[in-house]
Amino acid sequence: MQRGQQWLKTLLHITGVNAEIQGGIETTQGQDGEFQELDNYWLTIDESNLTPEQIRILIGTDGSVLDAIQYLANSVLNLNQSEDRQASYTIELNGYRVKRQAEIRHLALSAAEEARATGREVEIKSLSSAERRQIHTFFQDFSDLETYSRGKEPHRLLVVRPARLE
Repeated sequence: MQRGQQWLKTLLHITGVNAEIQGGIETTQGQDGEFQELDNYWLTIDESNLTPEQIRILIGTDGSVLDAIQYLANSVLNLNQSEDRQASYTIELNGYRVKRQAEIRHLALSAAEEARATGREVEIKSLSSAERRQIHTFFQDFSDLETYSRGKEPHRLLVVRPARLE
């Protein structure tokens, strides 16, 4: 996590943005009720010294700049790392990721309801590859539904449909 914090602080400094980076570890609750730490680090850019314009630019349209920074972080920080030392980094600014995760969860639940009610495929558009992965993971707990991605970037979309019983 400290490597990630230092890398992000340096990247922002190069672009003329001086901000502190807070780090956190994502945890998940197992079936036994115990919390487990994942190798997923949240790197939060402290916006207290940033202007509204800097925040807007760093997030970008539909989170595009934040997504690009996150992609770079995951690529660069895992480069030449053995598999057991690799980690996943989520870059957060001004609550964008938390709000977006709630939106994605709502989209996924709505698509699930529609797929169940109609028995047909439901397409979810305008998702980044990381957001599509989140929904694929979310749907792993639904035995009656399945997901897959269709199309090519930048028009790739996620499809939710009733599971095909074999």
